Order: sequence, then structure tokens, then C-alpha cells
Amino acid sequence: MTTTIPTNQELQVLDALRAHRKRHRQGLPTQITAHVEQPIGPLTVGQKISDAVARTVGSWKFIIFQSVCILGWITYNSVNNDNVWDPYPFILLNLMLSFQAAYTAPAIMMSQNRLSEIDRQHANNDFEVNVKAELEIELLHQKIDMMKEKELYALTKAVEALSEKLDSYRG
Repeated sequence: MTTTIPTNQELQVLDALRAHRKRHRQGLPTQITAHVEQPIGPLTVGQKISDAVARTVGSWKFIIFQSVCILGWITYNSVNNDNVWDPYPFILLNLMLSFQAAYTAPAIMMSQNRLSEIDRQHANNDFEVNVKAELEIELLHQKIDMMKEKELYALTKAVEALSEKLDSYRG
């Protein structure tokens, strides 16, 4: 079995984790690393709107509704020659779709940015849990090593005692 010597940075993280665990057990406020999760808090009006836009525009219901409207628009303006408001090149339809894309794309990006921030916080939490688990495993290894050393010491003492008895029987 090979053992690796922990780096100075790893030792500092482990010391911080030990202190964190000790404070946690004592019920004191804890802060483990610089990657502490900040509370997300209540959503702003803009965040609620961007989430609603992303949820609506990203649904099949919206896609089907928009497709039906576009097909209806094109059909009405192609078939009805008397009262068309947007003749064949459908410039007004293109303008409306451009406006829709111009406003929905940033709203969707804002929603995705907020969700990616939440994902980053979850990743930081996972990292901290993994580091804590690593610390616990290291502590278990230390305890097992100490038990092995005690057992080896006891066995050594027993062998010495038996050797002395054996020497006393021979002599």
C-alpha cells in the first residue's frame, strides 16, 4: 500500500474542515471555504418575468399556438385578395417575429444565467460535501492506523514477554 503525503493546501483545507466540524458540533455559525453558498433570496420582478417567458416560449403549447397563428396569418393574407393587411412577402409578419425574438432571447438568457448560478451553488455544495467525506475517511484511516499501531505494540510486548518466559525456561 502506497501512501501519499498531502500538500500544504490540502492540509489547510483539512484543518479548516476540522474547525468547521468542531464549530458545527458546538452549534456555532460555520464558514468552511470561500465558496460558501449565498442565499438566493426572493426573486425580483425581472427574474420572475424572465422565468415565465422562458417557461412559456420553451413549451410545445406555445410552439403549436405560434405555428397555427403564423399559418393562419399566411393563409388569410394569401387567399383573401380584398382585405389583406400584409401581402405576400409578409413584411409585417417578419417584423413581428423579429420583435418577438429580440425580446424573448434576452429574457431566456437571464433565466438561464440565474439557473446556472443555482447550479454553481449546488456544485459548490457538492464539493464541500465531498471534502467533508474525504476528511471523515482520512480520520477513519488515522483511527485504523492508531488501532494497528496499538495492536502491533501489544503483539510486540506479548512476543517479548513470551521470549522472556522462553529464555527463563531454557536457563
